[in-house]
Amino acid sequence: MRFGREDKDDPESEEEVYEVVDLTEYARRHQWWSRVFGSNSGPIAEKYSVATQIAMGGVTGWCAGYLFQRVGKIAATAVGGGFLLLQIANHSGYVQVDWKKVEKDVNKAKKHLKKKANKAAPEINTFIEEVKATDFIKRNIVLSSGFVGGFFLGLAS
Repeated sequence: MRFGREDKDDPESEEEVYEVVDLTEYARRHQWWSRVFGSNSGPIAEKYSVATQIAMGGVTGWCAGYLFQRVGKIAATAVGGGFLLLQIANHSGYVQVDWKKVEKDVNKAKKHLKKKANKAAPEINTFIEEVKATDFIKRNIVLSSGFVGGFFLGLAS
């Protein structure tokens, strides 16, 4: 649709043309996350509403956070309990620790890890580039945001 203004008294005036923009259609095509994170908003964003994505991400994040909390507590209890039992056994005389040998083995392990770390770094970077987790997060930013929030809530509960 075009609207123009023409001054009939002035023969040299040019016609000004205005374009009418349908804001509802513009908002439907240009969603806020597309402006912030790019035009590729991902397949999930096309199938579900924002509220559904946040709810799905929140529920899965809460489940993951809750499981992470429970497994973490069990692992910490097992490691701490094992360490406590070893200390009691050492103090009671059941176990004798050769601290010089432990120090020698720890230093040997440090050197070995430094060598391996220098060789492993390019492999890890290649893996990260292949996975492209950041692309997934950018494409599904609403779902990812819900997941992170739910994860923290799961950790807290």
